[in-house]
Amino acid sequence: MRAAAWFRAAAVVLLLFAVGHTYGFLAFRPDTAEGRAVWEAMNSVRFSAGSSTFSYGGFYKGFGLFISSLYLFGAWLAWTLGSMVRAGEMAARRIAWGMFVLQCFGTVLSLQFFSVGPAVLSALAALCFMMGAVSMQRSAG
Repeated sequence: MRAAAWFRAAAVVLLLFAVGHTYGFLAFRPDTAEGRAVWEAMNSVRFSAGSSTFSYGGFYKGFGLFISSLYLFGAWLAWTLGSMVRAGEMAARRIAWGMFVLQCFGTVLSLQFFSVGPAVLSALAALCFMMGAVSMQRSAG
C-alpha cells in the first residue's frame, strides 16, 4: 500500500474515533446508584472562579468536546499528509512519525485509564501512521 493510502486510512480511523468518542461520552449514564449520585453532583454543584460560575459536569463536557475536536483535527491532518505525499513533500514523514508517537501514547493511556476499544483505535491509527512513514522512506531511498 502506498503512503498516501496509509494516511487516508489513518484519517478514517481518527474520524471514527471522533464520532465514537463524542457519542460515547455524551450518551454515557452511570448504571449504579453511586455512579448516578456522582454524575448528578458533577452537574448540579456549581462553583465560582473569577466572575464566572462552573460545574464539574460542564468541565467534563467541555473537555470531552475539545478532545473530539482534536480527533477531527487529527483526521484532517492525516488526510492532508496523504495530499502532501502525493505532492512529494517529504516533511510529511516527520509529521507522520510525530502522529505515530502520539497514537502510541494514546494506546497506552487508553489501556490504563479507559478501555480496549479506544486502545484498538489508537493502535490502528499508530500502525497507519507508521506504515505511511515507512512507505515514504522506501520510496525516498
